Amino acid sequence: MFSHIMLGANDIEQSKQFYDATLGILGHAPGVMDPKGRCFYVTSSGLFAITRPLDGKPASKGNGSTIGFSAKSAEEVEAWHAAGITNGGVSCEDPPGVRHGALGDLYLAYLLDPAGNKICALYRL
Repeated sequence: MFSHIMLGANDIEQSKQFYDATLGILGHAPGVMDPKGRCFYVTSSGLFAITRPLDGKPASKGNGSTIGFSAKSAEEVEAWHAAGITNGGVSCEDPPGVRHGALGDLYLAYLLDPAGNKICALYRL
């Protein structure tokens, strides 16, 4: 469905450390920096990137926005969450765990990245 997702970051190195750790838990290679100072995580289905905002203003979160990353198990979701906390993320929402809803049972964990963007890891039970 998506070709790419790009999020704003105020400190690219801090955000790269955070995403290298959290996405590494999910099996993705460390991000690659381009000459413009952006960081890209390339997968077979698209890419995820972080960048300083082009307008020179501070990065800010999207109110009501969440970017979700697929996990292969509940244990992977837990490890993702722990790696995020260790690398500058902040836990948000309820603690990691099972959520029951219209889309079935999910195992979820939520974090705010170093720039305040809300992200989650999701495993479909």
